[in-house]
Amino acid sequence: MTSLVLTITETLRYRGKLGQWAWALHRVSGFGTVVFLIMHVIDTSWATFYPELYVKAVDAYKTPLFTVGEFALVACVVYHALNGFRIALFDYRPQWWRRQEDAAKLVLLGTLVLLVPAFFIMTGHVVNYYNERVSAFDLGLEKVVEATAPFAVGTVVVIGLALIVSAGASLIPALNAPKKRLKGSKMETFMWSFMRISGILIIPLVFGHLAMMHLIQGVFDITRVGHVPVFTNLGPNMNETLTAVNFVRLRWDTMLAGVYIWRVYDILLLFLVTLHGFNGLRYIINDYIHNRLVNRALRIASFGTMIGVILVGALAILQSVPATTAEMLSEASRAIEMSINSGILVR
Repeated sequence: MTSLVLTITETLRYRGKLGQWAWALHRVSGFGTVVFLIMHVIDTSWATFYPELYVKAVDAYKTPLFTVGEFALVACVVYHALNGFRIALFDYRPQWWRRQEDAAKLVLLGTLVLLVPAFFIMTGHVVNYYNERVSAFDLGLEKVVEATAPFAVGTVVVIGLALIVSAGASLIPALNAPKKRLKGSKMETFMWSFMRISGILIIPLVFGHLAMMHLIQGVFDITRVGHVPVFTNLGPNMNETLTAVNFVRLRWDTMLAGVYIWRVYDILLLFLVTLHGFNGLRYIINDYIHNRLVNRALRIASFGTMIGVILVGALAILQSVPATTAEMLSEASRAIEMSINSGILVR
C-alpha cells in the first residue's frame, strides 16, 4: 500500500516527461476497464439466468451517473487500446524507443480524434432519450445503489475469503520458503508475449463492440420497442415487458451461414479481454502490494474472479436464453400483423 501511495504522489510531482504520464494513464484506464468488465459480464449473463435482474440492470445503466461512466469507459478503452498498440509496436522494434515521446503524443492525438466524434454521437443518443422518453430529470441514485451494491458486497466477500485462504497457506512451510533468484520464467515470458499479441487482437473486437453498442445504437436503444438490433436478422424488439432481454435474444440468436456469429464474437471477446485484463491486474498487484499474505490473497481473489467471469460469461452465451427463436419470430409477426390491420406501420 505504501508503494501505491508513493507511486501516486511521485507521479503527480513528476515534471515534463510524457512517458511517465502515458504509463500512469495506461494502468488507470486498464484498471477501470477491468472493473467494468466484471460488472458487464455478470449483468449480461442475467439475460440468460435471471431476466428480471437484467431488466433492472439495464434500467440503471440509463441513469445520469451510469451515462457519465459510459463516456469515461469509452475514453479508457480507446486510450488503453491505442497506447497498448504503441507499447507492442515498440517492443517489437526496440530501436524505435528513442521516438517513444513522439509516439505517446500521437496516441493522445489519436485518442482525441476518435473520442470527439464518438462523444458527439453518444451525446445525441442521450439527448434523444431524454427528449423522447423522460419527462423529469432524475439522478436515479436508488437504481445505481441497487445495481452496484451486490458487486461491492461480492468484492468484500471474495477478498475476505482470499485472505483466509492466504493466511492458511502461510502456515504451510513449503509455501513460505525463501524463493531462489531465477534468471527468468518461461511462464512470465509467455504472458509478456501474450499481453502484446492479445492486446493487438482485442483492438478490432473491442472497437467493433463499442461502435455497435455505443455509437450505431446507443445503450438506450436496448429497451426501445420496435428497435432492430444492429447487424441482426430476426426482426424488431417487440415485447414490451422484457425488451432488454429480447435485445440479447435477437442478437445472440442471429445466424449467418449457419453460425451464431455474435455468440462466436462475444466468446472471443470474453476470453481475450478477461485473460488480458486480469493478467494486467496481476502486474499491478505485484508492483504495489509487497506484503506476502495480502499479495497472495489478492492474487487468489483475482484468479478466482477471472475464472468465475469466464465461466459465467461463456455459459450465458452458449446456453439458450429463455425464449426460442421461433417464439420471437412468432411474436414479431403477430405484432406486425396487428399493426398492419390497425393501419399503423411499425417502424
